[in-house]
Amino acid sequence: MTDILMFRHGPTVWNAEKRMQGWSDISLSEQGIKTVRKWHLPNEWIEVPWYVSPLQRAQQTAELLGQEKFEIEPLLIEMSWGIWEGERLPELRERLGPEMEEMEALGLDLCPPDGESPRDVQKRLKPFLNRIAKSNQSIVAVAHKGILRALYADATNWDMRVKPNEKIRDNCAHLFQVSPTGEISVKTMNISLLQSTEFFPRPLQHTK
Repeated sequence: MTDILMFRHGPTVWNAEKRMQGWSDISLSEQGIKTVRKWHLPNEWIEVPWYVSPLQRAQQTAELLGQEKFEIEPLLIEMSWGIWEGERLPELRERLGPEMEEMEALGLDLCPPDGESPRDVQKRLKPFLNRIAKSNQSIVAVAHKGILRALYADATNWDMRVKPNEKIRDNCAHLFQVSPTGEISVKTMNISLLQSTEFFPRPLQHTK
């Protein structure tokens, strides 16, 4: 089995403004840098392989946590919001009205114009999950909220039409497990990065 400790990048100005970022390459804000500097990870998690989204906000987060060696993983890029990038949800709802209601009711199949649906993201992530499943070791992934939501939905059969059983919180890491055949499951959600690492789960110790 393979464990994935995954967390979202630190905050950006667009996060503070509640704008859809998607593939837009927005850097961490000054407040975001201060926030990530308050995060704590056990040293054992620094020593395992790290996979990081190609967007600078994720790479900056890894570097601020003291990780100098990581692999850029293109499949971990945020869900594309297409022509909606830079928009805010309340304004979209007001402008599109019933059309937006119908789109949001699609859950996993909500697909912005020229963008991706969460189901598309799940399919995109499969080769990554299959690849790391073969490694039989613990890894860290620094990614995005859309990636976390897609993985959580895959692991729990959440269709995104209703609220999830567990809220995916910021300033937290989330521990998933991948089977040898690439199926994902939840181990522990919402592990605080702002508290002592005393009770933080440790990486799996595999014996050869």
